[in-house]
Amino acid sequence: MRSFTYERAKTPQQAATAVAGRPGAKFIAGGTNLLDLMKLEIERPTHLVDIQDAGLGAVTDTADGGLRIGAFVSNTALSAHPRVMRDYAVLTRAIQAGASGQLRNKATTGGNLLQRTRCPYFYDPNMPCNKRKPGSGCSAIGGFSRQLGVVGVSDSCIATYPGDMANALAVLGAAVETVMPDGATRSIAMGDFHRLWGTTPEIETALQPGELITAVTLPRPPGGKHIYRKVRDRASYAFAIVSVAAVIQPDGSGRVAFGGVAPRPWRSDAADAALPTGAKAVAAKAFAEATPRDDNRFKIALAERTLAGVLAEARS
Repeated sequence: MRSFTYERAKTPQQAATAVAGRPGAKFIAGGTNLLDLMKLEIERPTHLVDIQDAGLGAVTDTADGGLRIGAFVSNTALSAHPRVMRDYAVLTRAIQAGASGQLRNKATTGGNLLQRTRCPYFYDPNMPCNKRKPGSGCSAIGGFSRQLGVVGVSDSCIATYPGDMANALAVLGAAVETVMPDGATRSIAMGDFHRLWGTTPEIETALQPGELITAVTLPRPPGGKHIYRKVRDRASYAFAIVSVAAVIQPDGSGRVAFGGVAPRPWRSDAADAALPTGAKAVAAKAFAEATPRDDNRFKIALAERTLAGVLAEARS
C-alpha cells in the first residue's frame, strides 16, 4: 500500500474543489472497488476525499413524480426503498443481482456507476493495458476474451462496463446530477454518462476533472412489467456474461438494455422499437454493429435467448 492523505468534505462543492485542486486526488465513498484497485497498485491516489459527510444520503420525491437518489445512498438501502420496490422494480432486481449483501451494504449509488472494468488484463499490472497505461496496447485483443465486449468496443480496448444497477437506470431513463469545483451543476442523461472506448479507453465517463456525482434522478414511474435477468458462471457473486434489463408494457412495447456486452449499458431506440416483434428482431438491431471475438461470439446468441426469456416472462 502506498501512502496517501485523507480528508472528509462537508459539502459536495468542497469535495469537488478538494479533488480538482490536488493532483492525484480521488473521491471515496464506499470504497468497494477503489480500495481493491489501490491494493493492486492499479489506482495510486495521493489524496482521498471522503464524501460521507457531504449530505448525499437521501432518497426524495421530485416535483414531477419521480425520485432523486443521493450519491451516497447504499445499494442495500436503495434496493429496499418502498418507492423503488413499487415503482422502479427493475432497479431493485438489478441491484440485488450484484455482488453480495455485505458489499451492497457499503457500495453507493455514485460509486456503483464509477466502478471499473473487471477485464483480467486490466487487473494484471504485468500485462499491457491501454486503460492503465495509454498507448501500451490491449492484451485482451488476441488474448482470452470470453468475458469481454462484443459491441461498442474498439481497436484500443474490448473491456466491458461490469455493473448491474446502471442497466436498470438506462431503461428507466435516469439522469446523473453533478457539481463542479466552481459550484456549477449539470445533469447528464444516463445514456451519455459512460463513454465508448474509442482511442481513449482510459477516459471512461463524461465527468470532468473534479466533477462529483451528487444524485441520480428518475422520471415518473413507467409502469409495465419490470424484469432483470442475469446470466453468469455461478449463481451469486459473479459479474454478468450477459444481462437484460427491461420494462415491458402490456402492448409489448418498452425499453431494454443489455449488460456484459459493451463499455456501457447497451441499448438503442431501434432495438426498443422492435420489441413487439420479438427477441430476434431486437437482437438484430442491438448488435447490428457487433465485432465479437472467437471466444465471445456466443454472447450475441445468448443475449437474444436471454431477452426471449424476459419477453416470455413479461407475457405470463
